[in-house]
Amino acid sequence: MNNDGTKARRGRKRAQNEVRLIFPSHSVNESYARSAAAVFVSQINPTLTELSDIKCAVSEAVTNCIVHGYRDTLGTIYITMRLYENREFRIEIKDKGCGIPNITEAMQPLYTTDKENERSGMGFTIMENFMDSLKVSSGKSGTKVVMSKKLAPLPTVIK
Repeated sequence: MNNDGTKARRGRKRAQNEVRLIFPSHSVNESYARSAAAVFVSQINPTLTELSDIKCAVSEAVTNCIVHGYRDTLGTIYITMRLYENREFRIEIKDKGCGIPNITEAMQPLYTTDKENERSGMGFTIMENFMDSLKVSSGKSGTKVVMSKKLAPLPTVIK
């Protein structure tokens, strides 16, 4: 146990700050998730480019939950965001939707299960390009996307 009563995790860094969000998979909530991630990471002063990258990746992940995970049904989206001492931002976005039968195939550029609505099939590619790491796991009980981004060091002010 840690001093604050939480369980110690072997081999894992301890987050400096953490927040969890739970919301229904209404399409209007995608912008909420993107904005919440931007506000949360802003406490460690990201560059505008870093902020934009994070917002875009979060938008893609949440949209995947809405469009592909739950399809034409309403479900719940779970987000956990963490900040670490080394200026690393980590976000976990998960749903309890239908899951992804073949993750390798789904992560290929231009692959989509929603061709009727002219989806580009670039969601995972965008997440990979804008974040430093992307891990996807999926099964019958839904999909989990974990992304992280190490922010650049803060500029040194010379007086």
